[in-house]
Amino acid sequence: MLFFSLRNRLLLVFTCLLTVPFIILSYMIPALFTSVIREQTQDLTIEMMDQYLLYVESISTQAQDISKQVLVNETTQEWLRTTKKGYQGEERVKLQQQLNDLLSSVMINNSNGISISLQLNDGLGTWGFNDSLDETEWFQDFNKNEQRFVKSHLDPYQPNHEMSSRPVNSYLLPLIDTNTFISSGVIKVNFPTTLLETALNQISIGKNGHAYLVDKHGDNVLSGEMDTPNEIIQQSLDQITNNVSQKGLIQLPNNNEEYLVFYQKLPVGDWILISEVTESDLFSKVNRLQRNLLITSIFVFLLTIVASFVLSSTITGPLGKLAKAMGFIEKGDFTGAKRFMPTIKSQNNEVSYLIKVTNHTVEQLKKLIETEYKANLRRKDAEYKALLLQINPHFMNNTLEIMGSLAVQGRNKEVMNVSIYLGRMLRYSLNTKNKVVNLDEELNYIKNYTDILKLRYEDMININMEIDPETKNLPIIKFILQPLVENAVKYSFSEKAEATISIKTKKVADRINIIIEDKGIGMSDEVRTGLLESNEEINVLDSKGNSIGLRNVLGRLTLYYGQGFSYEIDSIVNEGTKITLSIELERGELHD
Repeated sequence: MLFFSLRNRLLLVFTCLLTVPFIILSYMIPALFTSVIREQTQDLTIEMMDQYLLYVESISTQAQDISKQVLVNETTQEWLRTTKKGYQGEERVKLQQQLNDLLSSVMINNSNGISISLQLNDGLGTWGFNDSLDETEWFQDFNKNEQRFVKSHLDPYQPNHEMSSRPVNSYLLPLIDTNTFISSGVIKVNFPTTLLETALNQISIGKNGHAYLVDKHGDNVLSGEMDTPNEIIQQSLDQITNNVSQKGLIQLPNNNEEYLVFYQKLPVGDWILISEVTESDLFSKVNRLQRNLLITSIFVFLLTIVASFVLSSTITGPLGKLAKAMGFIEKGDFTGAKRFMPTIKSQNNEVSYLIKVTNHTVEQLKKLIETEYKANLRRKDAEYKALLLQINPHFMNNTLEIMGSLAVQGRNKEVMNVSIYLGRMLRYSLNTKNKVVNLDEELNYIKNYTDILKLRYEDMININMEIDPETKNLPIIKFILQPLVENAVKYSFSEKAEATISIKTKKVADRINIIIEDKGIGMSDEVRTGLLESNEEINVLDSKGNSIGLRNVLGRLTLYYGQGFSYEIDSIVNEGTKITLSIELERGELHD
């Protein structure tokens, strides 16, 4: 298990140190780049759209100014009035020429390839007669919807043929007689569509992104076709129309693609500037980076697995065998460990040194454990006998005082009885050859002890013994009842005038239960809990001749029976204490 555990740990460590950082970076770096690119793209696009807005405004303002200059010019007004009155001949030709000169002068003085024409409602114009003017789309839109900015179209009525063959956008101003304020036609200022398209191409985002100038219906204001799906344009316009913001960003899903649509509302008619790009296009480089990082992570992971197996063959293999040798040691089979150690070989210097040290350690441990085991047995046996030989000096003193008192009273028979009881007790306690006796012998010892107590306390003490006959011949270590009875008497008389002590024995299955119960002052929960939780052995050398008490008894029983001994303490303050000792009968050797 250790072999596989170490190899797995090596694999886990290498994976954590190499593979995991790559995997994390493969997600964190693209995510960071995506966030940065999104922000920078939005800021840059909005900035370019603002610049384009200024550019369109400058062209539209120039067109409006030119149309107003032409409208208020005296030559224009004179030509309008003369044409309306139907004048013919030299005067009209002269006015026509003056108007053409005026328009040419204005066009020359203005840049951006702007051209100007005047068109009356009946089709008569400065550069030709348009008999289908009423059917012209831009003219109809102007009359019905007052649409002054015209989307890209071809205008054949230009000063020269070259201008008429190029797409233009136009600004329309009603041709009004300044005296009567009656509109008789329109002033049409054309500017090349290429002016707007060239600047618009600078706003394209990504590799396949598009930028459009559209009207409120979604129609392209400039020339060419729109490659963006029509539903994207329409959904964008729906949101833009309902949004009071003049500019912003809209995200729209379409066919497993996420479209980013930037928009800017222009103050030129109902034109809206739109720039769109898909996320896959915008973040194509980031996605490629993420894919490369993931491929690198897989390669590093495979390299990690190979490296871990190579290391396991040089390190974990010998260590696995060494762990097997340690299994022999764990079971105490040092001979088996010594026999197995020579089979462990390693080319790794550190592991070889570890094997050598382990082999030496096995030899030393075997010697030390054998020596310590023998010494420990001797120490435990000496400690046990020391515990056994502790006799309460107060009890001896009190017994001698009783004998003296009885002698003074001339009660020689009682003196003899006490002497006999005490002699039996001393003979029993000083016999250290037999540490295990029948329970009946221990009970006889207690009977001698209680008989002395009855002579001392007379009617103030009551001792009851209920002995299970099946327990009399059961083996038990000696001298475990007297300390408990002594404590019961002591704490019964500490606050009360009489003492009632009960001693019971009972055989339960393969265990013998001994119960000592009194009606004394009891124990506090703190003291009782301390006794129940105490697992420390009694140090005889620190006892300094004190009486053998409850801890002494528990210590000896634990020392001898080990796990075969258990006890319970039930006590209520001012009501009494009940101590139950439970001993496994099959246990009979000194526990180490």
